[in-house]
Amino acid sequence: MHENYLKAIEASIKAGDAIMDIYQQDFDVEYKDDASPLTQADKNANAVIMSYLETTSIPIISEENKQTDYAERKSWTQCWIVDPLDGTKEFVKKNGEFTVNIALIDQQKPVFGVIYVPAQRLLYVGDVETGQAFKVEVLEGNYSVTDLLKAAKPLEPSKNSNPLRVVGSRSHMNQDTLDHVEALKKKHQKPVEIVSKGSSLKFCLVAEGQADVYPRYAPTMEWDTAAGQAICKAVGLEVISLDTNQEMLYNRENLLNGHFHVKTEL
Repeated sequence: MHENYLKAIEASIKAGDAIMDIYQQDFDVEYKDDASPLTQADKNANAVIMSYLETTSIPIISEENKQTDYAERKSWTQCWIVDPLDGTKEFVKKNGEFTVNIALIDQQKPVFGVIYVPAQRLLYVGDVETGQAFKVEVLEGNYSVTDLLKAAKPLEPSKNSNPLRVVGSRSHMNQDTLDHVEALKKKHQKPVEIVSKGSSLKFCLVAEGQADVYPRYAPTMEWDTAAGQAICKAVGLEVISLDTNQEMLYNRENLLNGHFHVKTEL
């Protein structure tokens, strides 16, 4: 595996350790201008990830960094897109459904993604070029990333499941999503089951065959979705922007995503 990919994997695990240090304490919650929560864990995890990724000489877009002006960004052929702590609401609720997201973008398309789940010590990785995606439990103690990957299990999406399992957000279920569920029932003439999950774990559920459809009709940012899209893409799933009806692209002028769908063969 490419050296930069190994760095991203190690960065995600070390950031997860920094997050859990805060998670196990009482912590303060600040609120940003958009009313989203921010904790010391977000800041500490970002610092850890930056210490790894800055050595790659590839520019970085992170939720916790000041964003580079698009006049400069638009010339980037590659960039990292990072959410040091995705699902801060879930982190604050202490329900374990939060992740570290790191993705590599090439020509606006995700080519590699890492999602690490610190509370479960679960690592998801997707490499689009090789068409491989897998998950592995990260055991406590010393390990090499290479040895860790040898124990990984491949992800495989489901096909033609019954009932149809639709991923719903733990914190953002809305009427558009419910309307889409009703449309699926009528189209496929089969029962539909809602599977609730927080953070980028929703992408992982579809990639590993635990769900079939992830319709998103609520706001997300590029750092919420890039790693999950890479993992889904590595197993042959498309993440389709409903604005363009094409694959969702990254490093756009506006980092706010439109609505999108992720689905297996129904």
